[in-house]
Amino acid sequence: MRIVDLLKTLLLGTLPVLPVAAQGQPPNRRLTAEEYIAQWQEVAMAKMKEHGIPASITLAQGLLESGNGNSELARDANNHFGIKCTPDWRGGKVFHDDDRKNDCFRKYRDAADSYEDHSKFLLRPRYADLFTLRPTDYKGWAHGLKKAGYATDPRYPQKLIDLIERYELNKLDSGQRPARPAKPTTAPATQPARPPRRGDSEEVTVTIGAARPVERYAGRIKMVTARKGDTFERLADELGQIPGMVARWNDLPKDAGLAEGQVIFLQPKRNSVKDPATHTVKAGESLWSISQQHAIKLDKLAAYNGLSPDAPVKPGTRLTLRKPKR
Repeated sequence: MRIVDLLKTLLLGTLPVLPVAAQGQPPNRRLTAEEYIAQWQEVAMAKMKEHGIPASITLAQGLLESGNGNSELARDANNHFGIKCTPDWRGGKVFHDDDRKNDCFRKYRDAADSYEDHSKFLLRPRYADLFTLRPTDYKGWAHGLKKAGYATDPRYPQKLIDLIERYELNKLDSGQRPARPAKPTTAPATQPARPPRRGDSEEVTVTIGAARPVERYAGRIKMVTARKGDTFERLADELGQIPGMVARWNDLPKDAGLAEGQVIFLQPKRNSVKDPATHTVKAGESLWSISQQHAIKLDKLAAYNGLSPDAPVKPGTRLTLRKPKR
C-alpha cells in the first residue's frame, strides 16, 4: 500500500484490522515453536491460575493444534485449538473442511479469547476427573484428555508429553519459566506412559508421599485439613502446588491466615451444587464459609443469590446453591 493510500485510509477510518495473531507478522513468516512459547506462555499461566488447567498442557495443545500458530485457522480466525461452533455460539465464524465439508469454526477478535474458550471447554463434566490430578502431573493430564475423548489420535497423549519435555513446559506448572526452549529435534521413540488405573470405586482418601492425607470432597475435589501454623506457602510446598492457585481456589488472599481444622481445597470448587439445592444460613456463617462447606465458588454463590461476595447474611436466610432458572 502506497503512503498516500495509507494516509487516506487512516483519515477515512477504513484501514482493515488484522487478526491479533497476524499483527506484526509478515504473511509468509512462520512462527517457530520457541517464538510461539514466548508469545503465549504468560497467557497459559494466567489461565492455569484462573481455571486449574496445567499451563504445560494448554501450551502444548496450542503448539500441536495450531502448528505453532501457523495454521490457517489460527491466522484467519485467532482459533488456536480448533474449537468448532455450537448452537449457542454468537461470535464470529469461519468455515473449513474438517470432519465435514465447510465445518463451522469459532472466530475470535483476539487469540487470547481462544485460550479462555479452551479452558472453559475443559471445565465440562466429562473432564472432571482430570481435576483430581495434581497440576504438575502433565502425563496424567495428557492421558486423561485422550481417555475422556478429547482426541481420537492414539498418539495424542505422547505428542503432548514430547512437546512438554522437549521445551521444558512443565516448569510453567510450578511458576517457573523454561530456561531456553531447545531447538526442535527428532525425539527418540519412547513408550507412552500408562494412564493411572482406577478401581471400581473412588478412593475417599489418598496420601502424597509422606505428606498429610488428601481427601476428596464429593468423591472428586481434593482437599486437606489445615494444621496449626499452616500457610498457603507451606501447604503448597508440601503438596507440590502453587500458593497463589491454592489461595484462589479457596477464595482467599495468598497471605491469609489458616485456622487449624480449616478445609482447604486443592483444585477449583464447583460452579453449582445439585444436592442439596439450598442452604439455610446458621448463626456465625458467612457466604465464604458456606461456599467452603458446599465446595461452591464464592462468586457463583453470591451471584446466584443477588449478593456481593462480601455481603453479610442473616441467620434463617435460604440461599440457592445452583443457578436460578429463568
